[in-house]
Amino acid sequence: MRFRPCIDIHNGKVKQIVGSSLQDQGDRACENYVSDRSAADYARLYQRDHLTGGHIILLNARDSNYFEQTRQEALAALAAYPGGLQIGGGITADNAGVYLDAGASHVIVTSYVFERGQVNYDRLRDLVETVGREHLVLDLSCRKRKGRYYVTTDRWQTLTEEPVEEKLLNHLADYCDEFLIHAADVEGMQTGPAEDLLKLLAGWKGIPVTYAGGIHSYGDIENIGRIGQGRVDFTVGSALDLFGGKLSYERVREYRMPSPDIPGRVPRG
Repeated sequence: MRFRPCIDIHNGKVKQIVGSSLQDQGDRACENYVSDRSAADYARLYQRDHLTGGHIILLNARDSNYFEQTRQEALAALAAYPGGLQIGGGITADNAGVYLDAGASHVIVTSYVFERGQVNYDRLRDLVETVGREHLVLDLSCRKRKGRYYVTTDRWQTLTEEPVEEKLLNHLADYCDEFLIHAADVEGMQTGPAEDLLKLLAGWKGIPVTYAGGIHSYGDIENIGRIGQGRVDFTVGSALDLFGGKLSYERVREYRMPSPDIPGRVPRG
């Protein structure tokens, strides 16, 4: 287990939001924090501290009036820390290479590979052919309905028919290098992580997985390590002092717990 840093960009600004509040119509979201620092400033900080495997997320839809401003912020961050950050938001087989050429280590994809509520394996194979499995992260961010977690798309606004479970993880792991999974119901809420989702992820022994959502205390991070059995990486947003929260970035960045599957293993960045 290790800390993965994040840079979320909405309406051209680095922000932390309540994930469930995001609406494409009107480019609205409940904001926990709006930074006066640029995305590139955060990227340089993560580079200074040798943090890899973090992600940049573009939170505007591609048809938004703010999308290009958001995209330029993201490109500046990639240029500031080439090879050190992943990027997601509006990624397709047609534009993925642009972001890799701009300095992204991986592209993060959800909506493009889900169509009418199900995985579109033709699109997924096109992505792998275009960028290579080693440069692809699949975002399986999810919401809970009737006791099961289902993948959400369109910036957590659309629920699919695909449950996050061992069968899906096994199928998709053949196509990507990592999974990124936000618990969208608690994203930005600082009410604690979704422990049942963590247990599910910990029970699956495959490619690296990063969890996000609900973290608000050092105890939460310790619980992720315990419940996740060292197999699940984590990211912290609103609770971190970099984004107006109370948790020390200097302390959080030092968290490490080797995976029990391979002694001394630290997941790939």
